[in-house]
Amino acid sequence: MKPHPVFDGTRLKATVFRPRRKKLFVSFRQRVGDPGSFDTPRPVMGFVTRSFAHVHIQSRDNDWFINDETEALEAALARFVGRYDEVVAMGFSMGGYGALRFARTLKVDRLLAISPQVSIDPDVVPFDRRYRAEAEGWNGALGNLEGRTTEVRGAVLVDPFKNRDVEHGRMICALFPQLTLVMLPCGGHPATRAIRQGGRFDWLKTGLAEGLADPREIGRVHRKVRRRSESYWRNLAQVARYRGREGLAQRADAEAEALTERA
Repeated sequence: MKPHPVFDGTRLKATVFRPRRKKLFVSFRQRVGDPGSFDTPRPVMGFVTRSFAHVHIQSRDNDWFINDETEALEAALARFVGRYDEVVAMGFSMGGYGALRFARTLKVDRLLAISPQVSIDPDVVPFDRRYRAEAEGWNGALGNLEGRTTEVRGAVLVDPFKNRDVEHGRMICALFPQLTLVMLPCGGHPATRAIRQGGRFDWLKTGLAEGLADPREIGRVHRKVRRRSESYWRNLAQVARYRGREGLAQRADAEAEALTERA
């Protein structure tokens, strides 16, 4: 499947597959352990096979899509997106922030933001020190979400035991009031690990593609499949041990080991 450039910068890139369709799915690169280069973009077949065009947006570095090419990327996306009748987006962590940051430009109708950040600006999120090095030189005029809100529908998915992720989620939902904050206990970061390991991640993509009528259904599916997730049990063991429930922690460890051996 041939990729087509939408924006081809040295720090930001946007690539589209099947651009002539009338619906568009947008994905965003998440934060990576070894930044400094671009990935080879690949189409997300769960959307392409449902007659969506697919745009993938990347930042070369872990700069949260905020750099001296941001405004040029926005201009290119604004020119490009007008041809589509429907736009949906998904992003994880930094990618979730990206989906929110460009939601207005892309005219996104609905989105899934999975363990996203509302900002990395120390003045906006003093409770979160995870990304302080990346926040040096942060351009709040370009990066802060205030003033870029929309009536986009969808869900923000977080693990309630990840306190910083929960606070980010609450702040996001205050800015984007049509989004629903959905808790996925012991899902981790990103919060959908148990859904993925439980074999229902394709269901999640289908829900986004087909309308996401009730975002709370994501929480119900998480509860159904989490016992099949090694990550869920390891996160549960960590939480239980922190709270002094050693018996539960040992049981969760045993469940995680059993799943690992079966795998």
